[in-house]
Amino acid sequence: MTLAYAPTPAASAVVAERVRDRLRSERTDPARDPELATRIAHAEVRRHNDFALARGLAPIDDEASCVREVLAAVAGYGPLQPYLDDPTVEEVWINAPDRIFIARRGVAERLPLALTDAAVRDLVERMLHATGRRVDLSQPFVDASLPDGSRLHVVIPDITRRHWSVNIRKFLPAYRDLDRLVASGSVAPAAAQLLGDAM
Repeated sequence: MTLAYAPTPAASAVVAERVRDRLRSERTDPARDPELATRIAHAEVRRHNDFALARGLAPIDDEASCVREVLAAVAGYGPLQPYLDDPTVEEVWINAPDRIFIARRGVAERLPLALTDAAVRDLVERMLHATGRRVDLSQPFVDASLPDGSRLHVVIPDITRRHWSVNIRKFLPAYRDLDRLVASGSVAPAAAQLLGDAM
């Protein structure tokens, strides 16, 4: 069953907008100062709950979860952020807004997630913002590195049939030395020895 990704619930959306306003007023880029963004998000969630309790409204029960959701909306990559943060996820790809996949240990699984075309474009724009790259009709495909070192590949129509195609290949710390590559079967022991001697 595919769940449509809706915008954050009303309370989270309100808090996210307040966090955006504060970051703009303080001229702070949440990607460059994540600690400040986190402090502001915590403060705004508490402010929302104080207001809700004073007015007899329902507060946000799980403040930590709301802070994560707000930060993903403001500074991260929305509904993809939990998968990008997950150290077991090696790759994320979007074939269409309602056909989103991840790979764990080389095994693909379809996510119970559906975006809109506009949401996919917004995610790509946020990913490319830090790289100075762009994708449009004059440049319908782009390769870039995300801040964490992951590789981003984007292709748009008319190169693709209808939807934007997005692939994110993560560089997992589990495979960043020769011993681990040998243990995973990616490199033969003799090849690892040769590479080690050469270095």
